[in-house]
Amino acid sequence: MQRVLFICSMNRWRSPTAEQVYSDHPGIQCASAGLNRNAENPLTPELVEWAELIFVMERKHKTKLSSEFRPHLLGKRVICLNIPDNYKFMDSKLIALLQAKVDAFLPHQG
Repeated sequence: MQRVLFICSMNRWRSPTAEQVYSDHPGIQCASAGLNRNAENPLTPELVEWAELIFVMERKHKTKLSSEFRPHLLGKRVICLNIPDNYKFMDSKLIALLQAKVDAFLPHQG
């Protein structure tokens, strides 16, 4: 099982949508968190260490992740999806974007 973490700012719309979309994907376990201190589920060092593959929604998230969690990122693959904060939770356009950008990095189904 590959452990996958999705990160955005507040963990309200983008990363929880990604977590839900990929919760039944074969071969992975997933979680989501937000980088802001007042996020729904704030990112912790333990969560970063748990993850093997980390997806961030924007470049600024990758920068903040690197500066705040550098010691916990050793050997981790961090991928920026370049998905702006323009979508609500489970927005069909957001789901389509996630699938177009994330699927290639995950174990293949079947």
